[in-house]
Amino acid sequence: MKKTQLFWLLVFLLSAGTVVSCSETDDEEAYEYANWQARNDAYFATLEDSLSRGGSVWKKIKAYTKDEKTPGVNTDYIYIKVLKSGGDGPSPLYSDSVRVAYRGRLIPSATYSNGYVFDQTYVGDYNPKTTAVSDNLASGFITGFTTAVLHMKRNDSWRVYIPYQLGYNSTENGNIPAYSVLIFDLSLIDFVSGTGSFTPWSSRRQ
Repeated sequence: MKKTQLFWLLVFLLSAGTVVSCSETDDEEAYEYANWQARNDAYFATLEDSLSRGGSVWKKIKAYTKDEKTPGVNTDYIYIKVLKSGGDGPSPLYSDSVRVAYRGRLIPSATYSNGYVFDQTYVGDYNPKTTAVSDNLASGFITGFTTAVLHMKRNDSWRVYIPYQLGYNSTENGNIPAYSVLIFDLSLIDFVSGTGSFTPWSSRRQ
């Protein structure tokens, strides 16, 4: 076989392998997120039961973008489970800067029994002395995340359940499929007025 023929044969084989690989990946993703909107709707609906059984550990908070005086549908709210209470004190204002640590994941799926982790500031168990943090405006997050932050106190740690209507809704965002309920283990470390500066985090982890 001539070198030119051999070259094109190799190109064809490699291309064929790529097509098969992509197809397999697409099939796996389709299986992972099959009926995704309906599954997320059903999952979020079950949180009302957790609220009724969980006592003071569970809370339901209306999105800051919704009118508090008018009745809302279930997806106008986030659900939170208190993992640790920081105590008394003020909560951030919409215009404040916040320092948070978080891990965000999707609802459980075929491959990820605890939900696929799509973003996090730390790996492993949360440890306030060693974890990495994110500094941002309280207003700079998706609606559900900002709603949670605006109700937290310093050193609060919550598990926050955000309906896709208060997240990315019908839009895919990076590795987050459309219609995804978002679950955050969220800790409010600190906040400062406006765009003020935080004490460097490295000096506070002693």
